[in-house]
Amino acid sequence: MRKITVRSKFISRIIPICLILLASITSAADLLSQGLEAQRKGKNDQAVELLGKYLKDHPDAAPARRGLALALNTLDRKAEALEEVNRGLAKHPQDTSLLLAQGSILAGLERREEAIAAFSKVLAADPKNVEALKERGENLAQEGRFEESMKNYNQAAALAPKDPWVFFKRGMGYFCQGKYQEAVADFSTAIKLAPDSPLFYFGRGQIYLLHLDQKDRAVADFQEGCRLEHPLCCWELEKLGIKPIKK
Repeated sequence: MRKITVRSKFISRIIPICLILLASITSAADLLSQGLEAQRKGKNDQAVELLGKYLKDHPDAAPARRGLALALNTLDRKAEALEEVNRGLAKHPQDTSLLLAQGSILAGLERREEAIAAFSKVLAADPKNVEALKERGENLAQEGRFEESMKNYNQAAALAPKDPWVFFKRGMGYFCQGKYQEAVADFSTAIKLAPDSPLFYFGRGQIYLLHLDQKDRAVADFQEGCRLEHPLCCWELEKLGIKPIKK
């Protein structure tokens, strides 16, 4: 009887403690999931608040640190974003998601050589990382290192032939080198893969209008881009004295 009483007292004491711990863990998990979801949906102020609270108790959580850094970066608080991602990398120096975020933030700060180095670290760990190849390619192009840039884009295109941004970025690389037919071909592939992306029509339309003397094709692209509510496409039509076609 005494054993049962002792056991009952033990259970009565331990259950409330377990419930408190469970509630605490659940609350923390909710903060993390809600913060990351807010960041994915573009609710960046909310993400900063939620992830900041979570990190106070879990400072080594790499996903939270990355999410906070990306939210701050989108809010144009780039210096703070870089501080956050560097804190994460201090604890997780090989985390490729943090390195990708670091590279993107550095590129936004126009610290392109450092960005290239960050993307190179990702590719050293994961040579088939398409995002790192695309971003390193873009930053190499910005530095005028076109031969290296195109190698990155070509690798990305081979690995992700259905990613429209691979072809748009490579098309921009061709455009910057004055290779207009190659640029149009890549922009056309991007459009086939993502026909509702107005930026692709704007890029191709600019080449048709300014470099290939194909005004009719340019107007067709601007019309489609304007229909998809890209303001620059609508502006180009206005400059040409052409009314947008309503569909």
